[in-house]
Amino acid sequence: MSRLSLDITATDGQARTGSLGTRRGQVRLPAFMPVGTQGTVKGLLPEEVSALGADMILGNTYHLMIRPGVDTVRALGGLHGFMDWPGPILTDSGGFQVFSLSGLRRLDEDGVSFRSHLDGDLLRLTPETAIEAQEGLGSDLMMMLDECPPPGSPREYLEQSLKRDARWARRALDARSEKGGALLGIVQGGVYSDLRSLSVELLGSLDLDGYALGGLSVGEPKEQMMEVIAQTVPQLPAHKPVYLMGVGEPADLVRCVGLGVDLFDCVLPTRMARTGTLLTARGRLNLKNSRFKDDPAPVEESCQCLTCRRYSRAYLRHLFNARELLAYRLNTIHNLHYILKLMAGLRKAIAENRYQSYAREILAGLEPTGQARAALT
Repeated sequence: MSRLSLDITATDGQARTGSLGTRRGQVRLPAFMPVGTQGTVKGLLPEEVSALGADMILGNTYHLMIRPGVDTVRALGGLHGFMDWPGPILTDSGGFQVFSLSGLRRLDEDGVSFRSHLDGDLLRLTPETAIEAQEGLGSDLMMMLDECPPPGSPREYLEQSLKRDARWARRALDARSEKGGALLGIVQGGVYSDLRSLSVELLGSLDLDGYALGGLSVGEPKEQMMEVIAQTVPQLPAHKPVYLMGVGEPADLVRCVGLGVDLFDCVLPTRMARTGTLLTARGRLNLKNSRFKDDPAPVEESCQCLTCRRYSRAYLRHLFNARELLAYRLNTIHNLHYILKLMAGLRKAIAENRYQSYAREILAGLEPTGQARAALT
């Protein structure tokens, strides 16, 4: 079986739906991947994540390299066997975490040296060792090692960085073995449209299995992010998947699907769950608010997740304030249900050629009156 195949069954404007074929099954597109940083989507069993509607999850190479180590994971059945997740897994290269270490790392043409955030051990990551690690984890979709330059980096530095990324992408392809998963390149270039085009050109000359948009949602104005995505996606090969890294705000998901993005990941729904913030069709609900102390209503009346079917806002607020572990589980169930149901709704709307009306309906609930229509145009 091929490493990756894309089957687009319907389009509506730039939005598209279909499936992504992997060695471990199909992924319905557009898709949101829950993040399993340490080999787990925090607080949930794998079968619960699947039942909520997730087809693929994301694993973090850096964290698994540091603890428990790639050799341990490989010996225990790869990440799929280790965490008992039978479906597809996408792993990042570890580069984002490494480059966020700032003073703990040193970059050169060959790769990056860095200090473990746990014990300070000196470690080395290159395009080749990033692939070796991901193959050891058993990843179905692997990411090339790239640099994610900090926001506000000078234009000259961004150009040098993306050119090095392209050289690293070639080395990653050369390092991949026959057993290795699909390999995605990462388009960089900050908020400069010509640099993004250059990155697309350089990566497009390689036989990559798909493309990701990196270096966005890192502090730039939201309008600028959308402009970059709108300009970049049409330049990518239409027969390969497009993955937007690290974006999970519900309104952003709706808009970016309309711009032709297929895959998303973000810690937002699970991290917010652990801080007592719940996602709803009318925006965020903060359980810490005292007005929910005696509220018998569910988080959202129309929601059919286990949390909303069985528990009140008052109970969830009590659990959270008491720091009961059940609070994090129930909040996570709701937030992931909300996000994954939103993606299912987008898939259905595209298939029925009504993406625009569905998107306006969703955005009208999430944003102030009058802004939703303007945001889609």
